[in-house]
Amino acid sequence: MKKLNIYDIGGDIVKEDERYVVRDNKALKNLILSSTDLKPNKSTTGHKHKGQEEVYYFLKGFGEMQLDNEKVDVFAGDVILIEDGVSHKVKAGKDGLYFICIFNGKRNH
Repeated sequence: MKKLNIYDIGGDIVKEDERYVVRDNKALKNLILSSTDLKPNKSTTGHKHKGQEEVYYFLKGFGEMQLDNEKVDVFAGDVILIEDGVSHKVKAGKDGLYFICIFNGKRNH
């Protein structure tokens, strides 16, 4: 067992630029725990994964998530289940947005 703090999941920084900081914790064999600290009014790169599902859990801030052609407002406490092959993108509001993501397999984006 490994206990983590939801605001410090450990792992390595895998992406960092003017939009966000993304960390991946690869301590498990089949799942990756990833955190994204998305800066105010910035967006992630839209993408989709063939053969991979994801769970996004929003912890701080608010924003909008696009799932294929549908836009959904997201707030702290919201959980979004992303099915295999669904295109997704997140945009932070004026205060930024912090969320974690859990996915199976290896990062392919």
